Amino acid sequence: MKINKRYVTCLLLVFISVSGIKGQNWKQGILVDEFIFEKAPFPEAHASTLAETPAGIVAAWFGGTKERNPDVGIWVSRLNEGKWSAPNEVANGIVNDTLRYACWNPVLYQIPKGDLLLFYKVGPKVSAWKGFMIRSKDHGMTWSAPKALPEGFLGPVKNKPVLLDNGELWCPSSSEDNGWRVHFEVTSDFGITWRKVGPINDGKEVFAIQPSILLHPNGNMQILCRSRSQALLTSWSQDGGKSWSPLLPSGLPNNNSGTDAVTLFNGKQILVYNHVKPPGQEAKGPRTPLNVAVSDDGRQWNAALILEDSPISQYSYPSVIQAQDGKVHIVYTWRRERIKYVVIDPEKLKTSRINHGLWPQ
Repeated sequence: MKINKRYVTCLLLVFISVSGIKGQNWKQGILVDEFIFEKAPFPEAHASTLAETPAGIVAAWFGGTKERNPDVGIWVSRLNEGKWSAPNEVANGIVNDTLRYACWNPVLYQIPKGDLLLFYKVGPKVSAWKGFMIRSKDHGMTWSAPKALPEGFLGPVKNKPVLLDNGELWCPSSSEDNGWRVHFEVTSDFGITWRKVGPINDGKEVFAIQPSILLHPNGNMQILCRSRSQALLTSWSQDGGKSWSPLLPSGLPNNNSGTDAVTLFNGKQILVYNHVKPPGQEAKGPRTPLNVAVSDDGRQWNAALILEDSPISQYSYPSVIQAQDGKVHIVYTWRRERIKYVVIDPEKLKTSRINHGLWPQ
């Protein structure tokens, strides 16, 4: 039988193409993949955050016997010459000699040429949170006494603030006491005075919390939010945050777990999230795998990395920043036991288009 060489060549190219996608291990571009600590004086850790200071990377999270328990405090570790310092508790929820509440969701922010800020919440439950802030003048080694935020203000609820060109620090926030509602808390003097924008949804028809703020080259602002709608929700502002479009599905799934995103120096957007759609009509899905996606415009997303894919849950609540050297730094919860730290080179990412919300296979 005569073999058509052109046909065989086409088949081979198709096979190589398909095999390349299926054989992709989704790890290309990862430079560092390690735990911040192996042992700690607490059994559970969650909700990590990180910032770059003039002395290096600093990470924080809440740790204790279990989320909501009164012994849960805020812990910090500093990366120095490639090694993480031992976890150090820098804040707790002690009210008096007989009353103590849990601490929740720390968020770090480095003021340009200024203090390192650490926002956190204290309370017996989410709907009863009180916002606090502490400052460090020595890059996270020592901290000020806690300062309560104004009544009704929580600071950034999970994800980092973004500094606009007009000098305003925009803190993405949300509340859960009257439905899931997204709002912003804005300070022009790095935490001395505050104003609130929103909420931008009523919390009755659309349930959304924990936004991340992205900035686009044309001046538009975008947020990506956790939801109960099986989808990562997005909203846009074309007037510097004064008004926002309705929260709508972004085209990516959400398992009712926290995400984070950052605008890179080159204008691209990078998102860390669980690419998981809950089963059936459920609002919540597994917190594994943990994925990284990249976008040029905040609308069409491309698959880049799978940080964790074990069926053993959970890998969740990521925080992501880009350091001055261009590398992207990520921290996240590893099975509620430890905090994982990953560094990636965004120039080395190999991406594939995400179509119809499906991760490429």
